Amino acid sequence: MDRRTLLQAGALALGGVAGAARAHHGWSSFDQSRPLYLEGKAVQVAWRNPHAELVLEVPENLAVPAGLASRSLPAQSAGVDGAALLARATVPRRRDRRWQIELAPIFRLNQWQVPELKVGDSMAMVGFAFEGERGEPVLRVEYLFVSDKAYGLRSSPV
Repeated sequence: MDRRTLLQAGALALGGVAGAARAHHGWSSFDQSRPLYLEGKAVQVAWRNPHAELVLEVPENLAVPAGLASRSLPAQSAGVDGAALLARATVPRRRDRRWQIELAPIFRLNQWQVPELKVGDSMAMVGFAFEGERGEPVLRVEYLFVSDKAYGLRSSPV
């Protein structure tokens, strides 16, 4: 291989790594001062590591349900004030009908005994989007509600 081909191959490899790094977000990428409420049906599900993901289709008339703030939440090892998050939850300002949802790693979902989600499953959640809801419609889930059961996804159950 000549030098030019090696440089091009190296640039392509680095571009792929940068793309993969951009696709996975830590908690610091999300605006944790503004919890958002979403509900809807899963239209795509990827039950895999580094964390499970799905695409959620939300209704046009999305609203925070009455009584969300008084929902019972499970205890988890992280110091999360779940009641305060639920009380502050609001619907997104943006009107996207489909949101990319980031759940916890499979190991943690198994600790919580979250059933493997499937296309067509209904669910609700409270979590965080990027600051100012900029960029793609992505929500990192803090609390997941499936079949009247709540799961805290930041840490392990206690």
